[in-house]
Amino acid sequence: MTSFLRSDRSRGVSIWLLIVALLVLAMVILGGSTRLTGSGLSITQWKPLSGVLPPLGLADWQAEFARYRAIPQFRFVNPAMTLDQFRFIYWWEWSHRFLARLLGVVFLVPLTWFAIRRELPRRLLGQFGLLIVLCGLEPLVGWWMVASGLANRVYVAPERLMLHLGIAFALLAALIWTALDAWAGSARQTLPSPWGGRALGLVGLIYVQILLGALVAGNQAGLIYNDWPLFAGRLMPQDYAAAGLWATLAHSQGAVQLHHRLAAYLLLAVAVGIGFAAWRSSYLPRASKLLAAGVALAVTAQALLGIATLMARVPIGLGVAHQLTAALTLSLAVAMAWRIRRV
Repeated sequence: MTSFLRSDRSRGVSIWLLIVALLVLAMVILGGSTRLTGSGLSITQWKPLSGVLPPLGLADWQAEFARYRAIPQFRFVNPAMTLDQFRFIYWWEWSHRFLARLLGVVFLVPLTWFAIRRELPRRLLGQFGLLIVLCGLEPLVGWWMVASGLANRVYVAPERLMLHLGIAFALLAALIWTALDAWAGSARQTLPSPWGGRALGLVGLIYVQILLGALVAGNQAGLIYNDWPLFAGRLMPQDYAAAGLWATLAHSQGAVQLHHRLAAYLLLAVAVGIGFAAWRSSYLPRASKLLAAGVALAVTAQALLGIATLMARVPIGLGVAHQLTAALTLSLAVAMAWRIRRV
């Protein structure tokens, strides 16, 4: 049977995966900018191939604008929008989709090349399968998300935004982990340690907090209760409960903001606690200690940035910085967990 294995490691594969991870990071930042500028529904059709070309003349621009004027967002949010203003939001969404297409090419073409040359370590084939699934799901869920805002809503459904962003962050984490595996080769056998579970638990907690943040973004919940630590002078949001459990968890502005804040307090306590304990540990090597301390500092910075973003009513610059820091914090936590599990 033909084997994909030449070695248990490949530095070339690792560098390629890190380049793809950088593109995912750029896509997350651009996607956040697209959302914050209100541009996400400007392109109302999904054309995976022909959509790579933007409108090339005035007639094309007018046709795209006419399609946008037919959706609820134009009628209820932007009824006075001009063609020039439409061009502004269109370019944001087109750039996001173009980067997604570029990412697909940068992922699939080298993947095929490395597979043909049998440079993909066999022990990582399952991880590559996961990467392929995540790369395939992301555009499908992205269009499903956009479609939710074209008929009966003025913005996309928050839970679909959460899933779209969640897949992107899962892909980022999987790329980093697989790249580190490809660079270092097989791990040696070690005695069981509680630190591996703790590190993975922290990664999971950071990921959940990112999903909760997506619900805040999808519900425009950062535009209300802009005082801190209270909610308009109260301990609890006055409009916490909605009509049913799912409506409360996914669609109540007060509830999603409260949940995001409470998870942030928990995450901060856990990250600082793990960072402090790791630094004092006699079991962990210095590299693991530094990574754990770095995650604790990153979570602290992210919490402070989140408070500033909320109190400033989510200006674009702070909103993008908050999403970027979330991605960097998750990436650092993944690197920490990977390193600790190879002690």
